[in-house]
This record gives sequence, structure tokens and C-alpha cells, in this order.
Amino acid sequence: QVQLIESGGGSVQAGGSLRLSCVASGSISSLCMGWFRQVPGKEREGVAGITTTSEYTYFHDSVEGRFTISRDNAKNTVYLQMNNLTSEDTAMYYCAAGICGGWRALLVREQYDNWGQGTQVTVSS
Repeated sequence: QVQLIESGGGSVQAGGSLRLSCVASGSISSLCMGWFRQVPGKEREGVAGITTTSEYTYFHDSVEGRFTISRDNAKNTVYLQMNNLTSEDTAMYYCAAGICGGWRALLVREQYDNWGQGTQVTVSS
């Protein structure tokens, strides 16, 4: 089990960028990492995921080409670079860590058993 702390959220205008960070309390080198988001009344959805050595990344169709996920295992940190943001990206963003189940599982919520508290992203049009 690792504790995850997200940061970097905030308010931005449409077309802008934000970079989210997630720092873990312990080593993440053997864990797949993911970013999820949730808006009130909707289920939490997977946004991006990355395997242990960054060999594979996987993105939700709605963010493909705009978001980038990366990790620095030496710093126990994973990042989500979000560009060209739209109002539909407004949500609470959560970092997650879990045992890898293959790249197809990177956006599957049940694959992860460690979650951060979330950081709010608000995009105004």
C-alpha cells in the first residue's frame, strides 16, 4: 500500500494547460499508475495509464492527443500533462496505483487499489 498525494489542479481557461503531479509515499516502480476523473453524479472514469517502465501508455479517447502521462520512478512520481483543455475536462482528478494487469487494464478502475484524495480541475469557457 502506498499513499498518493495529487497536486497541480486549479482553474484555467479553455485552451490552457495544467500539469498534475502525484507523489507516492513509497516505491511505485512495480506498480502501474493511472489518472482518473469524476464529476458529481457520474462514475469515475479512467483518463490515462502507464505501465511500470513507461513501456505502454493508454488514454481515454476524449483526451487522446491532448494529455500525456509520464512517471519518474526515482522520485515516486507520476505526471499528467493536460493541454488544450476544454470545459468537459472539468472534474476532480485522482491518481491511482495498482498491480499491473496488462495495458488494456490501465483505465479499469478495479485494477487499482491505492487512490489519492484528488485535485480539482476547473476549465472555464
